Amino acid sequence: MIDNEGTVIFAMFMAIWATVFLELWKRQRATVVTNWDLYMWDEDEEELALELINNLQHEPRRYQHSYLRSTIVLILALLMIAVLIGIAHALVIYRVVATAFFTQSDFEFLREQANTVAVMTGAVLHYLSIITMTKVNRHVALFLCDLEKPRTFSQRENNFTIKFFIFQFFTNFSSLIYIAFFLGRINGHPGNYVRIAGKWRLEECHPSGCITDLFIQMAIIMMLKQTISNLVEFLVPWIGHKIRSRQKRPKKRNMVVGEEEEPEDPCKKQWLSNYQLSEVNIFSLFDEFLEMVIQYSFTTIFVAAFPLAPLLAFCNNLFEIRLDAIKMMRLRRRMVPRKANDIGIWLQVLEAIGILAVIGNGLVIAITSDFIPVQVYKYTYSPCMTKNSTAVDCLTGYINHSLSVFRIQDFEHHTKLAENQTDIIWDKITECRYRDYRNADDYSYTVQFWHVFAARLAFLILFEHVALCVKLIAAWYVPDVPQSVKNHVLDEKHSNLRKELSMMEYSTEV
Repeated sequence: MIDNEGTVIFAMFMAIWATVFLELWKRQRATVVTNWDLYMWDEDEEELALELINNLQHEPRRYQHSYLRSTIVLILALLMIAVLIGIAHALVIYRVVATAFFTQSDFEFLREQANTVAVMTGAVLHYLSIITMTKVNRHVALFLCDLEKPRTFSQRENNFTIKFFIFQFFTNFSSLIYIAFFLGRINGHPGNYVRIAGKWRLEECHPSGCITDLFIQMAIIMMLKQTISNLVEFLVPWIGHKIRSRQKRPKKRNMVVGEEEEPEDPCKKQWLSNYQLSEVNIFSLFDEFLEMVIQYSFTTIFVAAFPLAPLLAFCNNLFEIRLDAIKMMRLRRRMVPRKANDIGIWLQVLEAIGILAVIGNGLVIAITSDFIPVQVYKYTYSPCMTKNSTAVDCLTGYINHSLSVFRIQDFEHHTKLAENQTDIIWDKITECRYRDYRNADDYSYTVQFWHVFAARLAFLILFEHVALCVKLIAAWYVPDVPQSVKNHVLDEKHSNLRKELSMMEYSTEV
């Protein structure tokens, strides 16, 4: 369904869309910042000004760099990434073992759909690991930031954002990367399978292709994240607010005989009501940014395997905008406002995701999907090319061409048929077929394999270069700052300079 020429066009379109989306957002940001008179505002200068207001004798912290501290932080970060990759390997082992157990189940459905059920349950476990490791990643990122000892609050915020996002990226995408680029490619072949503990062989791709496994995994994770996460984000503050409202109702003071009841101050009533709302912290808005960036990653990096991702993200955002509005206005205390003229380091993160999207979609089309093998067969080995026949479909015989022959007698000893099997089986079944490009005699790779391999590399290089060039052209074609904003800033500078010059002339005359 998604292994066709349209996938290439769609992936290219998404690469352009990601760039245009960021450029249009930059234009909107420039307009809003200008309206709030924050276009030339500097956060570091603001922090220094606040320190001087509090203490005129304040001395700014000097820039420092410790190679030892940086080395320790790097080693610990790499260890954490290794742990996250290890969790992805644990999910692989689960799917292998689960497939083996499902094939021996008493239920016919589990036996027939063992691989699909293992992939689906593995996706649920992957989602649970994301929920668990998100809390761990937050504490680890904060610990690493404390080791770095950043000079300013903004620098600490940027360092924490980068570390936390990297950890979250590996948490969310390690398993997807394995399914996309390693599943079914490192498990050997009949007669020489790669096995875990010498017993369970690594899982195979879905009969329709590895891209189906990636589709299922992404669909389950996205739907779980969008439904359960939204419910938890809204229901937890709502339930907490209801509980606090009932527990902390102010008791009315006992009235003395003849004393008139004082009218209740509406401002005080509103203050007490606001105090019972959920507390906010520095992570309240950060979590919202992180959620949107992770969603942006899902809708761009592997969109060639899951074209429904943008539609699901759009539908989710329609509901989440309203839920977040209710949560921020009715269930949480108001956050302390801070000046800002952009989203900080998140913009660089989004731009990096745009580049990763080009690489990821190129790899998915070239390696995961069957698009390249089909095209190689169509233009090299099909009847249209070998026999110059136009009366038949050019893809006639592709399935046969993509399967290799394996002799039953070459099975591993512990997987051979038992000696007491009927003679009919031994006489009539002498070979089987499997998806690969291998010779029937020594099971080495055929010439077709190397043709497909070369075509995959050529397509990957061509696709990535073309997509990146198109992204650069789109970024250049759409200016970051609207013309009206540029003219407004120019007029403001001109007006300020004219005032300064007029003041200088006035002072010289006096």
